[in-house]
Amino acid sequence: MSKVFVLDTDKRPLNPIHPATARQLLRNQKAAVLRKFPFTIILKESCPEIPTQPLRIKIDPGSKTTGIAIVNDITGVVVFAAELQHRGFASRESLTFRRQLRRSRRTRKTRYRQPRFNNRKRPDGWLPPSLMSRVYNIETWVKRLVKLAPITSISQELVRFDTQLMQNPAIQGKEYQQGTIQGYETREYLLEKFGRKCAYCDKQDLPLQIEHIHPR
Repeated sequence: MSKVFVLDTDKRPLNPIHPATARQLLRNQKAAVLRKFPFTIILKESCPEIPTQPLRIKIDPGSKTTGIAIVNDITGVVVFAAELQHRGFASRESLTFRRQLRRSRRTRKTRYRQPRFNNRKRPDGWLPPSLMSRVYNIETWVKRLVKLAPITSISQELVRFDTQLMQNPAIQGKEYQQGTIQGYETREYLLEKFGRKCAYCDKQDLPLQIEHIHPR
């Protein structure tokens, strides 16, 4: 269960509390709701300075989703966990639509515009818009969570998995270029893959061709 973020009257982050404690503070009108997601309350009255426990934000980046978790380094309790959905594919589709629209202008009778060639150079450190969208999304949420919790450190998982090495620990050299169908003929491999029966009507014990019937 995710805990509730708490801010003091000066909007400084305090230790996250249990949802039951947050409901009690709201019921007694000692706090008010500041943000609904992530759920955050702010105290109405100043309180003596309370020592905060250091929290660590952990990031597991992915192409479509990125996992974000806030963990207490002392107790190991997960304070907050969420999955961030990226818009990388939406950015790519938007750029494709813009490119198609600009290409269609060449065949239409529209006003002439001088060609511009001073905007073709990519700056140093350039990344595709889909990747930059992913970076900006993660950066935005990290900055947002830092304002809500006493986060003192950050960790990011940067791991590359060798799936072939996991399946065959003795693999090396040119064996990486030889896949699972090394030595097979394409027709023989397909016959074994489909259990030597038709993929459409499940008939067996027939002289199967590439397609022995016409699929509808």
